[in-house]
Amino acid sequence: MTVKTFHSSGAISFSTKGEYGVRLMVRLAARHGRGPASLGEIALEEDLPRAYLEQLVIPLREAGLVTSTRGAHGGYEIARPPAQIRMGEVLRALEGPLAPMICAGEDPLHTAACGRSGSCTVNHLWIRVRDAIAGALDSMSLADLVPAADLVTIGPRAGTLAADAAGPAAV
Repeated sequence: MTVKTFHSSGAISFSTKGEYGVRLMVRLAARHGRGPASLGEIALEEDLPRAYLEQLVIPLREAGLVTSTRGAHGGYEIARPPAQIRMGEVLRALEGPLAPMICAGEDPLHTAACGRSGSCTVNHLWIRVRDAIAGALDSMSLADLVPAADLVTIGPRAGTLAADAAGPAAV
C-alpha cells in the first residue's frame, strides 16, 4: 500500500507566512529577556530568507506581539513574556481569521457574505472545525514551544538561562 505524504497542503493549511512567522516568534521567545535579536541572526539560525522575515514582523508589530529597537544593537523582541502570547494570536496576526470557510469566520459580519447563510446546515461543520482549530491554537503559548533550557529566568538572576538558575549539574 502506498502512503501519501503531504506538506502544507490539504483542506486546511497555513501559508509560509504562518509557518515562518511561528518559527520567528519561537526564536524571539527563546531570547526573551536577553535584548533584541536581529532578523539577520534569526534568518541564519532558521535558514529563512531575511527579506521575508522583514515582511513578517510588520503585522506582528501591528498586533502588539513584537517590538523593535533601532540602532547598532537593535532588533526585535517579543512584547510580552512567552507564556502570555497565545499561538492563536500569532497566527491570526499573520494569516488573518481562523476560518475554514467565509461563513465560519470569527467576525459575525463575515457570515453575511455568504448568500446561503440562512438556509445552509453545513455551516455547523465549518464552525466546529474553526472552533477546534482556534481552541488548539489558543490553548498553546509561545512558552510551550520553546525548549525549557532556552527560556530565560526573570527574577533575582534576570538574564540567565533557566538551566543555569537551577545550579550546576551533577556529574
